[in-house]
Amino acid sequence: MTASLSLRRSTRAPAASRSVPAVLFVVYLALLGWAVLWKFHVPDLSGEGVRAVKLVPFVASEGFGGSRPSEMLANLLLFVPFGIHLAVLAPRWRVWTVAAVAALASCALEATQYVLAVGSSDVTDVIVNTAGAVCGFIALSWMRAASRGRAVPVLLWVSFVVTVAVALWGASLLGSPLHGLHPLPPLGR
Repeated sequence: MTASLSLRRSTRAPAASRSVPAVLFVVYLALLGWAVLWKFHVPDLSGEGVRAVKLVPFVASEGFGGSRPSEMLANLLLFVPFGIHLAVLAPRWRVWTVAAVAALASCALEATQYVLAVGSSDVTDVIVNTAGAVCGFIALSWMRAASRGRAVPVLLWVSFVVTVAVALWGASLLGSPLHGLHPLPPLGR
């Protein structure tokens, strides 16, 4: 009987250890979609927003300004967890596979922005988002190798805490009576 109990425990642990990262990834994807499409605001699906495509990356072109470094850094940082999640869920993938998946996900978000008219679709975003995911994947792969796998559980807990914190923060934004107000103008004008 103890052999069957220990067998049951050993078969349940891997399923649980795979489901937590998968759930965290789904929550992250929902938050990512909200961040990219609606910039953490209440979704506006009226279709009266911006519907434009910028095909020349990084520089000003076709009536668009150049890509701002702060926006590129934000995009890079938003996609680092994408690569970290893929490194946990698919540790045997090669970096090129992660880059392809991240590029496809980014293209899907940019296309959704266009369809919903919630922002301009920009090739720069696809490039920078993909780079962020690759950075996250490489960083976790290096940490996994350097710590002989001990870093992964710690990062899962950190990911869990950060994901819950961002979800709660987002929920507080939606529930805030001040959320719909316009920002105050800068001082001195």
